[in-house]
Amino acid sequence: MITCFIRYEIDPFRKDAFAEYARNWGQAIPRCGADLIGYFGPHEGSATTAFGVYNIENLAAYEAYRARLADNPLGRANYEFAKRERFILKEDRMFLKLVSTPHAELIRP
Repeated sequence: MITCFIRYEIDPFRKDAFAEYARNWGQAIPRCGADLIGYFGPHEGSATTAFGVYNIENLAAYEAYRARLADNPLGRANYEFAKRERFILKEDRMFLKLVSTPHAELIRP
C-alpha cells in the first residue's frame, strides 16, 4: 500500500471553491477505487496550503484509478471546474509508504 499526498497552493480568496472541489473528490475518488483519507484546507497558519490524501495499492493500481477518474462524469466535471475557476495555483504529488508501524496502543489515564 502507498499513500498519495497532493499538496496544493490555492488562492487564499477562493478557499470556498477549493472546499467545493474537495467535496466533489470526496464522492468521486472512492467510487473510482482509491481509499480516500481526506482533503484538508487552510484553517490556521498558511492561508494558501491544502492537501489531498488517499491510499492506493501500488503505482499500477494508481494508473488504472486515474483512468477511471478521468472517465467518471463527476471526475471530469471537477477537473473542468478547477480549470475554469483557477483557484489552484500549484499542485505537487508524491507517494509515500507508511514505515512507522506497528504503532503502540494509546494509554489513557
